[in-house]
Amino acid sequence: MSQFLVDADWLKGTPSRNFVLIDTRTAEEFWAGHLAHARHLDPFPFHYYDTSPKAIREFTQQSEWIFSALGITGKEAVVFYENDTGMRAARGAWILEYLGHPAVKILDGGLKALDGVELETVADPIRPSRFRSAPRPEILATFEEVANALGDRAVRILDVRSEAEYYGENVRAKRGGAIPRAVNRDWLLNLDEAGKFKSPQELRTVFESLGFSPNQKIIAYCQGGYRAAHAYYALRLAGFNRVSNYLGSWGEWGNREELPIETPRRP
Repeated sequence: MSQFLVDADWLKGTPSRNFVLIDTRTAEEFWAGHLAHARHLDPFPFHYYDTSPKAIREFTQQSEWIFSALGITGKEAVVFYENDTGMRAARGAWILEYLGHPAVKILDGGLKALDGVELETVADPIRPSRFRSAPRPEILATFEEVANALGDRAVRILDVRSEAEYYGENVRAKRGGAIPRAVNRDWLLNLDEAGKFKSPQELRTVFESLGFSPNQKIIAYCQGGYRAAHAYYALRLAGFNRVSNYLGSWGEWGNREELPIETPRRP
């Protein structure tokens, strides 16, 4: 396994006192049955379509508060999971990694990969902490950084939305289309039939076929930075280490009329 992916064997072989499980599914799914001692965080209510300096400060402060409420200290490993290796777990993991936590992990395959595991319907009480962040701005891209990168051939932009969104057929902002020079690859293509990440070599081959190389900086975006967080980990798994997630994504870019767009045509 990679340094950030864990499996059933890891969970069984690691003392439970050394890690915290965070269930990123909906509240309804969590209360219907979750892993023993798991804490709950549905990241979907927390959209950030503004990546101005003021907004990023607010995002950082709110995220720090959330993980403090979840009792995270920074000394434990934190394992995010959902039903498979989806965007919810990736989003939660990416936020905590951005905050500077040194041991962020994702359960590859999610609950589907844990055959016969017993789920619980009660939750342990949580003792809040005072989690102090050490933000890593290199893994979070703002609209200004993306705009400045448009003419830089050393920076590649990866659009991980659906083809319909990329080609401007499914419009989810004031404008449809794509960020100029963006290469499209639907994030779901990074998963295998079991809902796990494809192998590092498979992913590397695909990304290299798109013209990406490990020495380039890659900025991933989607609609709101969730699917892009998943692509962030797929790229990392493939050996691309200069990767960032455009937090505002198309929800910001497509609604700011001063920012350039293009409307790609299907081949």
